[in-house]
Amino acid sequence: MLEQLIIAKFGGSALGVDGVKIPVIIERIKELRKNSKIICVFSAPLTSYEGKNLSMTDVAIRISRNYATSNPVDIDILKNVYLGISRKYLSSGNQKKFENELEKFNRTVLISLKQVAENRRFVDVSRSRILAYSGEIVIASLMNYILRSNDILSSSVNIDEWPIITDDNFEAANFMLDESKKKLDGLVNLVNENDVVCIGGFIGKTIDGLETTYERGGSDRSAADLGILLSSKFNVSLDFEKDNSVLSADPKVVSNNLLNVKTLSYNEAKLAGMFGMKILDPIAIKDIDDHDLSLLILITNISNPDNYTQIIKKVPEDENEIEPKIKIVTGKKNCAIVRMESIAASHIAALFEKQRQYHDFVELSPYKKDNQEMTRFLFLDGDYVRRHEKIFRAFYPKVEMVYGRGVVTLIGDSMWKIPKIVSETSSIVSQQDINILNIDAQEETSRILILVEDHNVEEVIRSIHSKGTIIN
Repeated sequence: MLEQLIIAKFGGSALGVDGVKIPVIIERIKELRKNSKIICVFSAPLTSYEGKNLSMTDVAIRISRNYATSNPVDIDILKNVYLGISRKYLSSGNQKKFENELEKFNRTVLISLKQVAENRRFVDVSRSRILAYSGEIVIASLMNYILRSNDILSSSVNIDEWPIITDDNFEAANFMLDESKKKLDGLVNLVNENDVVCIGGFIGKTIDGLETTYERGGSDRSAADLGILLSSKFNVSLDFEKDNSVLSADPKVVSNNLLNVKTLSYNEAKLAGMFGMKILDPIAIKDIDDHDLSLLILITNISNPDNYTQIIKKVPEDENEIEPKIKIVTGKKNCAIVRMESIAASHIAALFEKQRQYHDFVELSPYKKDNQEMTRFLFLDGDYVRRHEKIFRAFYPKVEMVYGRGVVTLIGDSMWKIPKIVSETSSIVSQQDINILNIDAQEETSRILILVEDHNVEEVIRSIHSKGTIIN
């Protein structure tokens, strides 16, 4: 029987501004290690910079962009944040060890910033190194020493033995399982020799040993890919520690009658992530699904661990019968509609698939125009469409692009069983005097998309969620 292994991911909000919530993480790790080995995946921490609470990744990006425009700014914050955290939580012996490592990390950042300034470009491996050695690599090292200072048998993954191997798409890298397996022994040994292993999320390495990064939010993918990588050696589950379990809507939008969602399928969680709910990166789930694995995923309220949502490959039929048919109402602003002839659309869809941008758009129901079949794409990032208008026109010169669109999405694998769900939803929205631009709901769908003007998204979410007959 395989040994239990929990891959626990702690994001920037779990760490808090300047590590203020680290004591909560320590207690949570102590609880988790009672029944399992643990790999802790850390995102970059938050800090206050230019009047805002930002992740250290965002701070490093702002500083680096200044260097790229020949406007060097003070970079002490990239080191001082970690020094400040370390002095709160480290014993004297571990303090010295961490400061030595921090000095090495900082030297790499300085060298890379000089390259950015010389080339006037914040791209590729220079970008990846600056973000890695001012963010996730540093916090993983620091958390390792913090755990040791709290009498926890811990280690961290050395960058030279990095287990996540990717292609050389430096700013949106793709996980390479077969190559990563060749680096697996070192990680397995660390797990076997320790109670806890710390590793930075978001970061990969090429076969040639160059640092890469996933897309933003990629620490979720790091946790998922480690789960994929280790699933043959351990009984792996994933635990994403957050401020809350999954709720039926974003609490920043809906304040009343929110429900805790107890179970989601991979499909439901992936759709929720695509369409605006910050549960976890939908590509993380797709990576697991693409490798035909069925790993248990938990979204846990770090302050109240008994409150969690489980995400499983497929919710059993008998359990689906007692679950709400519609589990989540969510929304996304700044979308765009792209209309083009269907043959041209199939070619551009193939291009996006090749570039692994499949998570950025949804193909809506086709329609006829002048006896020609037309395809509509809903792009979930209008800025992406604006940046690539020339590509769309190259495929179809008469392409139509409409911006300023929002999408509200109802999610539930079994909601197609609800009689007249589309008409009832449409009626609820219409009663608010909101113009529905389009509703897309195909037979036995897991989602209903309601397209509205950008500024109406939150009001539509609230109006639908407030109707108990829809959500319960």
